[in-house]
Amino acid sequence: MEYAQRRKLQSQETERKILYAALELMRERGFDRVSVRDICKAAGITTGAFYHHFPSKEALLEHGFSPLDDYMRTVLEGCEEESPDQRLWRLLSAYGRFMEHSGELIGRYYQRRIAEPGTRSMDQSRYTLRAMVECFRQAEAQGILAPGHSPEWIADFCFRHFRGVVIDWALHSYSYPLLPRMEEDYRLFVTLFHV
Repeated sequence: MEYAQRRKLQSQETERKILYAALELMRERGFDRVSVRDICKAAGITTGAFYHHFPSKEALLEHGFSPLDDYMRTVLEGCEEESPDQRLWRLLSAYGRFMEHSGELIGRYYQRRIAEPGTRSMDQSRYTLRAMVECFRQAEAQGILAPGHSPEWIADFCFRHFRGVVIDWALHSYSYPLLPRMEEDYRLFVTLFHV
């Protein structure tokens, strides 16, 4: 392996350590009660290494969903043979569990996103969205997707809806169980499939 490639992999691994350490600490203590020094200690890195990757603790919020994509890969691994509706529920329920586990951090993330002018929508290259698109493509290939919209459009619509459910949950101070609400809405979404 070339030196430049090794350095790139090391850099990615350090960034991943920082994100996972920060996410775990913030889940336990809350965003405001975690310092950069705490994150560095938990990740086993120097503060210089932290600032090489992130200009501030708040900047972590911009990258906070890469652990979600890693989690989704793990959850969906080996489920390629499931029917599209089963895999869609597996994806959505995992998304809901991750959000419930992240609580306040999710609220902070969306507050920041909404407050920034020109905020982009969902990054089309994200694993979670691509996995959802794949569910709908498989349904279309099997002839069980209701006609009228492309798998990409339906996945985008579905993701926007469920992201909205998470935002509503955060706006209500996490006062209701998220997963049952998502399951109720999922039951409506599976009507996009027909036999």
